[in-house]
Amino acid sequence: MPERGDPSALRWLVGVELRNYRMRAGETSAAAAKRLGCSPGKITHLESGRYFPQPEEISVLLEFYGAPRWDVDRLSSLAGRADHKTWWAPWTDVLPDWLRTFVGLEGIAESEFTYAPLVLPGLLQTESYAAALTAVSVRVRPDHNERVVSFRMARQRRLHDDTPLKLTAVIEEAVLDRPVGDAATMRDQLEHLAELVKSDTVDLRVLPTAVGPHVALSGRFTVLNFRDAQSIGYVEIPDGAVYVQDQDQVSGYIRSGERLLSVALSSTNSLEAVERRLGTYSEEPRDEV
Repeated sequence: MPERGDPSALRWLVGVELRNYRMRAGETSAAAAKRLGCSPGKITHLESGRYFPQPEEISVLLEFYGAPRWDVDRLSSLAGRADHKTWWAPWTDVLPDWLRTFVGLEGIAESEFTYAPLVLPGLLQTESYAAALTAVSVRVRPDHNERVVSFRMARQRRLHDDTPLKLTAVIEEAVLDRPVGDAATMRDQLEHLAELVKSDTVDLRVLPTAVGPHVALSGRFTVLNFRDAQSIGYVEIPDGAVYVQDQDQVSGYIRSGERLLSVALSSTNSLEAVERRLGTYSEEPRDEV
């Protein structure tokens, strides 16, 4: 798992799986507590991510729930990574609580799928594009604009780590046509996209408006995939975010992503769509001295 650590995200991720296994086994918190020799309150805290279980506690609980040995070993291995520092700590003052878990999880994910119907995903934004968006956002205090943008730029470095995040982003065609900032901002942003999609870590796919109705008309969503943990869905809402933990529901988002990819432009044609828009933002002629 990548080394951009976050102990709280790891606790949350392990807790989600412990709860899912307990629910599938049909066991109560009281029964789990009796097997572990602790209070039911501790089971609740372990499942909510407040406490990080020791490897032997994970083993006892998962064996009680009838989990296969490889799952016991997989989750127990995560416990050894709980001493990593929280990478986003310098921006604690500008990150809302509902976002902290996501950026922590993104930091330890292997791959990410995101669907963006309105604006470019944060991982693909240039500094000036991000600044233009935060300037009109009701979620960002005016005195926090610069720090929120700096955090977004730091978050993007995950795409270029030694073990980089592999990003697949499906964006609506209208996103490329929506002006954000001035012409220079859009030109720089489109040039940035054209470079990113040539890398091995970013697969940008444009969804033509001509496709019409599709499976994701209800709005944007993200799926994070991990080497040693089950995938998590993430959906932002006006006043926070929803973390999708149930694996049947997560599978539904994964299938939606696959269907979006099946009707989106190919990677090559998506790059051509970006480059066509770039042609409309030609450099302004400089005054001769």
